[in-house]
Amino acid sequence: MVPEAEFSSYYGKPVLNRPTWKPLDIAGYLYLGGLAGGSSLLAAGADLTGRPVLARAAKLGAAGAISLSLAALVHDLGRPARFLNMLRVFKPTSPMSVGSWLLTAYAPLTMAAAATDVARRYRLVGSAATAGAAVLGTGVATYTAVLVADTAVPSWHEGYRELPFVFAGSGASAAAGLGLLAAPAGQAGPARRMAVLGAALELGSFQLMKQRMGLSAEPYEQGRPHLLLRMSEVLTAGGAALAVVSGRRRDRWLAAAAGTALLTGSAALRFAVFHAGVASAEDPKYTVVPQRERLTERGR
Repeated sequence: MVPEAEFSSYYGKPVLNRPTWKPLDIAGYLYLGGLAGGSSLLAAGADLTGRPVLARAAKLGAAGAISLSLAALVHDLGRPARFLNMLRVFKPTSPMSVGSWLLTAYAPLTMAAAATDVARRYRLVGSAATAGAAVLGTGVATYTAVLVADTAVPSWHEGYRELPFVFAGSGASAAAGLGLLAAPAGQAGPARRMAVLGAALELGSFQLMKQRMGLSAEPYEQGRPHLLLRMSEVLTAGGAALAVVSGRRRDRWLAAAAGTALLTGSAALRFAVFHAGVASAEDPKYTVVPQRERLTERGR
């Protein structure tokens, strides 16, 4: 009997270069962008429904999150000039180019929305800025998924269909968590609903993504990514459940616990995605085996 062949690459060397991005900078950048985009949507909804405390918290959260997100990105790039260099051209086929221009347009809108709300002046300008930030916020929350899926990293690239929905749900959950922490129970209704919808979208899309990815989903079930994902699932599902219960009981402590769980769960998901991608790039089987399978299928 011939033993079953084991996969091996050329001298055991990786096929892809390992991503050199700093985990705290880039995973933090992914997380904070989602929080900012979701908060802008929540702020617009709170303004329209007459919930001023929730609206102000969401506006300040969006402005603070996008500022920290840009700081993390620039820190990873090494010099601010490198970010400015990306604005020399606009290339619609490049997620990095589109994302750079999106951030450049979105960040000032969040600052204007927050500043006018705190100052209680220039209400028309503030309303326009809030609406503009909400429109662009959907792109800010999801373009990073397109950005990482556009690379050759197997566990990112193979999830290109569902990953934007995962990030959209994660950003909504994080924004809802911030709203639950900051707003009184009487004004937190939109945050509670966003928590449930965001958690359902995030968890459901991620399960669909793993089922479709095949072998490339394996890094999500091993080591650090696996632990982070389990943490994310428990915190996100538990936070959404607590959000519903806190609304029925009008319990401020339950709302705070729900908000903390949702914020932490969203962060854990982004770090899990980052580390799973790095692991898949380091092991050549995640690159070569799916390629061979696709060639075999085409031959048939």
